[in-house]
Amino acid sequence: MVQSSNDLVLITHEGSCHCGKVQWQIEAPAHLETHTCNCSMCDLSHYQHLIIPKHRFQLLEGEENLSEYNFGSGLAKHYFCKSCGVKSFYVPRSNPDGVSVHARCLKRDTILSISDTPFDGQNWEKNAASLAHLSKA
Repeated sequence: MVQSSNDLVLITHEGSCHCGKVQWQIEAPAHLETHTCNCSMCDLSHYQHLIIPKHRFQLLEGEENLSEYNFGSGLAKHYFCKSCGVKSFYVPRSNPDGVSVHARCLKRDTILSISDTPFDGQNWEKNAASLAHLSKA
């Protein structure tokens, strides 16, 4: 367990793509607060964002198996497994100092609960600032 600066207890969660060639771990609470976005990209994959500071993300395996995709502004860095095609994490435009992991790619044994809030990504410019604080811990 790790104590964050705001006295929130963080634990280690492990995640991966579908085939397991890309594996990572994060430090986050056992009770997760996620956002499901309705933008053109996230809506197709029902991406469930768990945005954390970059220093709480560690790629363990599979860097050579990642493919990067950019669109629109080109600022977001979407990483896909070259083998199974799953995007298990990326660097969002709203949080360039953070990482968004796909909560559905986490192993469930360390998660006590998930509270999900819809995010209106179809109106991204109007709403993106509401996510900025998530990568600041």
